[in-house]
Amino acid sequence: MTLSRLRLAGAAAIAAATLLAALPPARAAGPAIQADGPPAQTVGIAVPAGRIDAALGRLDDLVAAILDRSKVPGLAVAVVRDGRTVYAKGFGVRRVGAPETVDSETVFQIASLSKAVGATVVAAQVTAGQVAWDMPVTTALPWFALADPWVTRHVTVGDLYAHRSGLPDHAGDDLEDLGFGRQAILERLRLLPLAPFRASYAYTNFGLTAAAEAVAAASGMDWATLSETALYAPLGMTRTSSRFADFAGRDNRADGHTLTPEGFRPLFVRQPDAQSPAGGVSASVRDMATWMSLVLQGGEAGGRQLIDTQALLPAITAEVIASPTPAATARTELYGFGFGVGSDPSGRTVLTHSGGFYQGTGTNFLMIPSLGLGIVVLSNGSPVGAVEALGREFADLVQYGEITRDWYAGYNPRIMPMSAPAGSLADMAAPASPAPPLPLADYAGDYENAYFGTLQVVEQDGGLAAILGPKGMTFPLRHWDGNRFAFVPAGENAPLGSLSAVDFGQDAAGRIASVTVEHLNAAGQGRFLRP
Repeated sequence: MTLSRLRLAGAAAIAAATLLAALPPARAAGPAIQADGPPAQTVGIAVPAGRIDAALGRLDDLVAAILDRSKVPGLAVAVVRDGRTVYAKGFGVRRVGAPETVDSETVFQIASLSKAVGATVVAAQVTAGQVAWDMPVTTALPWFALADPWVTRHVTVGDLYAHRSGLPDHAGDDLEDLGFGRQAILERLRLLPLAPFRASYAYTNFGLTAAAEAVAAASGMDWATLSETALYAPLGMTRTSSRFADFAGRDNRADGHTLTPEGFRPLFVRQPDAQSPAGGVSASVRDMATWMSLVLQGGEAGGRQLIDTQALLPAITAEVIASPTPAATARTELYGFGFGVGSDPSGRTVLTHSGGFYQGTGTNFLMIPSLGLGIVVLSNGSPVGAVEALGREFADLVQYGEITRDWYAGYNPRIMPMSAPAGSLADMAAPASPAPPLPLADYAGDYENAYFGTLQVVEQDGGLAAILGPKGMTFPLRHWDGNRFAFVPAGENAPLGSLSAVDFGQDAAGRIASVTVEHLNAAGQGRFLRP
């Protein structure tokens, strides 16, 4: 399995609209048609009086059922309707083995929901006249570059928020796993190959982060401070931050849990500051409800227009096709600026996004603008489909009066493979009679790579180890067969059980001249050369 299939940081962000398209269509419920607006806003199924209240009345039971089924340790749910928070509750525990329970003020890492939240920060700056969605990134970041000089000059804030720059899928995440900081990662994006500009879609945490950095630079402050100044403080989102230190310092916070064969366990601490605009926000579900209300009310909050409706509109409307449509009967998967944009069988437009850290977070929101309604679900377990299923169940009850299918059974098998071990050697038995390696000293030395930097191979404890990254991360190398070794990668994109091949190459004289690290080679950048 390639590295790009395992991206959960910011998805890994798994867009709920994308997963929805893979499921069979829901059956229509009832003949009523709501057609009191323009033709493009006509919907196929009306929502009668009382139905939303009935759906709200079932939420407690739905949450209890999904917790029992998924075994996620804890989650929080909020619903907004016509500008008001009408439901906000917590369930389960903040940490397995500890007594503290989740409530509506418990702070969660929201992973890739950060993209949509950040898009409203950008919209606020568009409103203030500081930036425009079509501002070239180099206007504010003259040092920023991509592989093609023409694309470098023309790529805009909107292009990067829509994931249509041509950068490879999840470009830069591999550098983050090795400890590189935001600036270093953004500077190295120029070394990656590009797909056709504005004609292809590939989800990138650090492409979007580059756009946010440009907005922050144009506004004269860092991104976390800008987010607080432009959005969190004006909305009263006192339990929201774009800094990991703030999350770590909260007393009432949910610890991340990774799903293991023994159940969910708090094994890791995900520190996402490098990609904060794309995946680094932490918030309570009550704060997220306040934010959803802002979006659904067209930028209005507390009786004042915080964000101009026309500045927000490009973010929440379709800008790019997110993937090829698999069949003539399939609804098209679309993406705006940080928002998934789709349509339900009812004919209603739906705004949605999922977020996930393998190291312990699964999140989702679903908004139905025509009903002024939104639900957000935050959990402290790695993605298993629970948050998406809960949102869809509620949306079904609202629109059709019944749950149209087993949503958890639909989402879970599509999400779980993304947490499967990475590397071609995972789950493989070592060769029974491997070819012997060369003398270990022949492999030792420095190997260079413009994208990843220097990889140092050293003799250690009777074997070999690789040292890589600005923090000198050390990976023991286990001999596998001949010039092939194996190592266990680390980080958000290395689920438990991952095992990657490391292949040393010889030149014509038989000297070890290169090493290719499979786990780092998703974009063809994983080959290191000996000077």
